[in-house]
Amino acid sequence: MADVAQLPARLRHVYWIGGGSGAGKSTIARRLADRYGWRLYATDDVMRDHVGRTTPEQAPFLHEFIAMDMDERWVNRSPHVMLETFHWFRGEGFGLIVEDLLRLPREPCVVEGFRLLPHLVKPLLAASDHAVWLLPTPDFRQAAIRNRAVPGEGFVWKTSDPAKAGRNVAERDRMFTSLLQEETERLRLRAIEVDTTMTEDELAERVTTAFRLQPHAAES
Repeated sequence: MADVAQLPARLRHVYWIGGGSGAGKSTIARRLADRYGWRLYATDDVMRDHVGRTTPEQAPFLHEFIAMDMDERWVNRSPHVMLETFHWFRGEGFGLIVEDLLRLPREPCVVEGFRLLPHLVKPLLAASDHAVWLLPTPDFRQAAIRNRAVPGEGFVWKTSDPAKAGRNVAERDRMFTSLLQEETERLRLRAIEVDTTMTEDELAERVTTAFRLQPHAAES
């Protein structure tokens, strides 16, 4: 890992989109990457790789989670315990994201995912307008999940009580979004509330404005 003091300068080309589950992070990041010709780094896509690069000493919550069965993960624990012990919410493996980014060519890159916790990203920012968090309202997240759900598919269906598992996950993610809101406010970082009245085009425009991007940057 590079000297921490050097990281903001070395990652100046990176734009960060964090936020709650189902907020549209992947969609907006992909649109920006396509529009401006940027590299896209989706933190969800590297989870499996990152699991293999950790040890129980480095990521104890992660390895405890791996050892659980599906009911222990999603049914038998309260949403509060799930929130407090979920490894990615604890920042485990975040250093691996930074390592990956430092290995990539130093060209514009948009990074997206719920693993981008505000207190971990802020020390890496050379400019505060290179990061934004999307905070979905419960209604928006519910609608987003409904739209992409396939009956009988998804991890909750691997439990003994998919309905309870789904409720637990929804409540856990609602609390996580609340924590993100509190943290972005405390750290004076940009956040955008995403509700059911906002279109994808409107959200993309809000993020573009937050990043202070020029409308024709793709052609410049």
